[in-house]
Amino acid sequence: MIIRERMFSPVRFSLACVRAGLFILLMILHPRPLGASKKEQPCGVISGTVWGPDDHELPGVKIKIRSARDKKAHWEMYSDRRGEFWQAVSACGADYIVSADTKGYKAPDGKRLQPAEVTVHVDSREHAQTGLHLKY
Repeated sequence: MIIRERMFSPVRFSLACVRAGLFILLMILHPRPLGASKKEQPCGVISGTVWGPDDHELPGVKIKIRSARDKKAHWEMYSDRRGEFWQAVSACGADYIVSADTKGYKAPDGKRLQPAEVTVHVDSREHAQTGLHLKY
C-alpha cells in the first residue's frame, strides 16, 4: 500500500487560492448579489375612487397611472367593487397622470362614458388621494 504524502499538487492548490481570492474580492467590491436588479423602493401611494355621472362609485373601470414625463402607462389596474384603487409609486417629488380607460366598459344604464384624467403630485412618503369623475 502506497501512502501519498501530498494530496494536492502545488499548481492545483495555488489555482484554487487564486479563484477563492478573486471571488472574495468580487463580493467585497460588488456588495449586492449577482443577478439582482436595482429595484426602486416605493416612495408614496396614489389612491382614489372612480365616480360615475350620477355620483355613485363605479367598479371594474380600468385605471392607468404613468409619470407625467412618460407617454406609456407604468401601472394598470381595475377599480374594486367600491370603485377604489391604489398603487405604490417609486419616484419622490414627481407628477403622475391617473386616467380612467372606459374603452369596453359598460355602464349600468348602458350609456357610453367619456375617459377622465387627473394629475397628482407625490412628495416623499406621501399618500396622495384623488377622484376620477366620469361623464357621459
